[in-house]
Amino acid sequence: MKTLPKIALGTWSWGTGFAGGDQVFGNYLDAGILRPIFDLATKKGLVLWDTAAVYGMGASETILGEFIKSSRRDELILSTKFTPQLASKNADNPVADLLEQSCKRLGTEIIDLYWIHNPTQINEWTHYLVPLLQSGTIKRVGVSNHNLAEIQLVNNTLKQAGFEISAIQNHYSLLYRSSEHAGILDYCKQNNITFFAYLVLEQGALSGKYDANHPLPEGSGRAATYNEALPQLQKLTDRMREIGATKNASVAQIAIAWAIAKGTLPIIGVTKLKHVEDAAAAIALKLSFDETRALEALADQAGVNTKGAWEKPMHS
Repeated sequence: MKTLPKIALGTWSWGTGFAGGDQVFGNYLDAGILRPIFDLATKKGLVLWDTAAVYGMGASETILGEFIKSSRRDELILSTKFTPQLASKNADNPVADLLEQSCKRLGTEIIDLYWIHNPTQINEWTHYLVPLLQSGTIKRVGVSNHNLAEIQLVNNTLKQAGFEISAIQNHYSLLYRSSEHAGILDYCKQNNITFFAYLVLEQGALSGKYDANHPLPEGSGRAATYNEALPQLQKLTDRMREIGATKNASVAQIAIAWAIAKGTLPIIGVTKLKHVEDAAAAIALKLSFDETRALEALADQAGVNTKGAWEKPMHS
């Protein structure tokens, strides 16, 4: 299996429809708009793409699949997810069924990293992954939005079949460090598991682009979540801007560099060329221990809870 880059690029807001760009983000993004973003990422060596069957109900995977057609598949690392709520009750292997649908949309026969998207009917799906790992249809497996006890349960079940969890994907940012406090980051280090951090930029609230005078787009899910909290984030984003000024880096790049400094692999949603530039530049940034601690202290002081409606607390 190829070595993972330091950053993954996310496609949650690609396409339209339920759980996709227009509803959650206030975006309307099609393949024509997104193509240059994919091309720039490839040029910069950002080849790890994270998507899911549920993003835009297949639209995100379909758009990414269009781009993959004109690329060398062996140079890309594809990460997508099995969402339990979409599983067929009648299938012999509901995980294999949904995987096959994802593969069709993505135009590939192999998925490099396949996730159980959430802990609905916890561990019921684990044994379905084993034949897919044995056949090589999926190279690695991960679990997303699981707490430590659930992660351990799935990992122990996989180990009985000679496999193990390769990755965890949870919400993790300066504003939301539940996985760290619950010991999940430590568990990952101890077991050679990659921790993928999503919502590192909190849907733009930590990008430096938005503040009390420049709120997120009205009518979107993210505006409802973050706009009220923007005044509380001012001191934090101001400090991020100051640190960035000493390193010729943007606020967004500082947020990403913080996540890398914490030993995680951030997933950065890309809908503009600038997002790719920020991701690529952040890889080279180094934050000192003191800078990291100062940002965390200001984030704690802000007292903003950004736990998603789909999430449960990470403490088991």
